[in-house]
Amino acid sequence: MIFSFRKLFILAAFIACGSVANAQLPNEKFGKPSNLEWDFTGWGEAVGADAIILCKTMNATYQLSDQVENYNRTDIEVNWDNVLDFGKNELDESNILVKYEIGLRMKILKPEGAKHANIDITYFNADDDKVFYHDDIEDLKIKVFSKNEKGKVVTKKVDTSKFAKERVDKNYMVMHVVVPDVQAGSIIEYQYKITSIRPSYLYDWVFQESIPTVRSKCDLQVPAFLQFNMNVPINKLIKANVEVSHIAYDMNRADLKKPKTCTTNHYTIVGDYILPKGMALKPNPNKADGKEEAEEIAIFTSQLVKPEVTLPATMPAGSTHLRVK
Repeated sequence: MIFSFRKLFILAAFIACGSVANAQLPNEKFGKPSNLEWDFTGWGEAVGADAIILCKTMNATYQLSDQVENYNRTDIEVNWDNVLDFGKNELDESNILVKYEIGLRMKILKPEGAKHANIDITYFNADDDKVFYHDDIEDLKIKVFSKNEKGKVVTKKVDTSKFAKERVDKNYMVMHVVVPDVQAGSIIEYQYKITSIRPSYLYDWVFQESIPTVRSKCDLQVPAFLQFNMNVPINKLIKANVEVSHIAYDMNRADLKKPKTCTTNHYTIVGDYILPKGMALKPNPNKADGKEEAEEIAIFTSQLVKPEVTLPATMPAGSTHLRVK
């Protein structure tokens, strides 16, 4: 299973079982699997899977500072390239970080499903001798929950210090996460953070995995001055919402005033009971034999409207940029 995050996309499949809409969902809090999750074995066409993802979440928010770079300085020479920007304040991207918190809870249903416990985490790391330019994976925590012969839950923490890393291309690395001693009935939780130095870029979020997924949720707090176009799928399995919100920054002000706030577009995209490609089938009228084929629901993407990150004199009141194709 590979977790890659480059432009937020969704691939999923229709679910034939109509009862899942009213079914219970696993909780989004990590640290202790619920009784529902211990008993859960699948739904509809997902019954009989080797393993299943109970809950998968990503929360992303921007961390801002109050530092700006002013072109109207004595040490900057005015020329044809910057004359139009002279006197303007531009937000220095090095003073904006994107903080991601990722969580995954998986249940192994059969002995052969233990292979799914090993995952790959892909992250940005530029292979450039001149520029030190990379994101960081932080606070990686993995727990394996199992029940002993008396039915008592036993928790085991996995050592994460020796996982191998491999370069995928000139821009990305992958961390190979290996979880030992996984058995049928085990529940595994993965939690980690990524600090990204690229404010005009959002990691992908894959809703459809190689095994069934009960709940997948992506939550984004994006400053309103970064205007992203969001192409959102119209489908009963994927629900998208956006609303105006705020984030606080410049927390330790010398004047003892309240922290400054920035207007944001708060995006929430949730997918429930998503089957892997090839498991959910539909008749294909274009085929002579009428055989069924896997259906892909939609693709969710984000694209920055204005690549140049400019701080206006006054923060905008905020507006949503959710566009549906």
